[in-house]
Amino acid sequence: MTSPGPVVDVKRPLVFLAVAAILSLGGFVLPSLHGNGSAAASGEQAATKPRPPSKPDCGTVRESLRPVGPLPSPQALPSGSTMARIKARGRLIAGVDQGKYLLGYRNPQTGQLEGSDIDLVHMIAAAIFGDPNRVQFVVRDIADRVSLIEQGQVDIVVNSFTVTCLRQKSVEFSTPYTTVHQRLLVPAASGVNEVEQLAGQRVCTSIGATNEAVLRRLPLHLQVVTLPGIPDCVVALQQGKVAAVSSDDAILAGMAAQDPQTKVVGRALAETRYAIGMSPKHVDLVRFVNGLLERGRADGSLAASAHKWLGEQLHPVPAVPPAKYRD
Repeated sequence: MTSPGPVVDVKRPLVFLAVAAILSLGGFVLPSLHGNGSAAASGEQAATKPRPPSKPDCGTVRESLRPVGPLPSPQALPSGSTMARIKARGRLIAGVDQGKYLLGYRNPQTGQLEGSDIDLVHMIAAAIFGDPNRVQFVVRDIADRVSLIEQGQVDIVVNSFTVTCLRQKSVEFSTPYTTVHQRLLVPAASGVNEVEQLAGQRVCTSIGATNEAVLRRLPLHLQVVTLPGIPDCVVALQQGKVAAVSSDDAILAGMAAQDPQTKVVGRALAETRYAIGMSPKHVDLVRFVNGLLERGRADGSLAASAHKWLGEQLHPVPAVPPAKYRD
């Protein structure tokens, strides 16, 4: 019997980034621009009241939890475990994105979600069910990643989720599966190569991302604009409403691949690591996922996925960091 394909729960429409399509949308209006000194889409004067800076991080990020024993097969999941409950339900519920080309995006030809983050979801589903397609995808903006876990709407979040101390108050993270660097996406003809050339100008990033705090700390009086997602920022860039977009290089690489009139530039403004988010109540699932990531490091499948999706766009390809544990 053939298993059902992945189910997708979508609350945010996919933003198409093709320049021709954007230019053809005569009535297209961006969501309200947020940020210190951000102006409305109509081109009004900059607001005089700056947005309060993001709250500072709370201190040292703690490491994840060590796997316990060998990985069980789908037929031998511990009775009463979180994994067994997920299997009894019949599907893994995963919070993802569908607008980050190469990481998590909807293939327009097949209608399926694909990317390096999606590969991880299928890996976990295969380990629980023996079938990588036993997945219900829940698509949300990145600002909703923590609340998805807090409200128990998903089992895991795999959505370019950076580990921070503040987030660890609500989320138990796996060990990191990739290392990324915050950089800039600019028009290819802009002549911009470093962030200092953007002093006093508008730079866009996504609401709820750690990139915002990095931009605000720079002594360049940047007008930081925040929108629901990086695809929204790229639309603003294409429409001339911002001078640059700042995010992780893995995300920006996908945007640049879709729009050859843009390019990724600049030194690394920050280094971060992506991990899989889960509920602190599901410690057994965290250890199970970490065991899967250990296997992926050892057999090369994590590195192979990164090369498959990012190898043509990023040199070097983001590295798979070694695992570290707090217990």
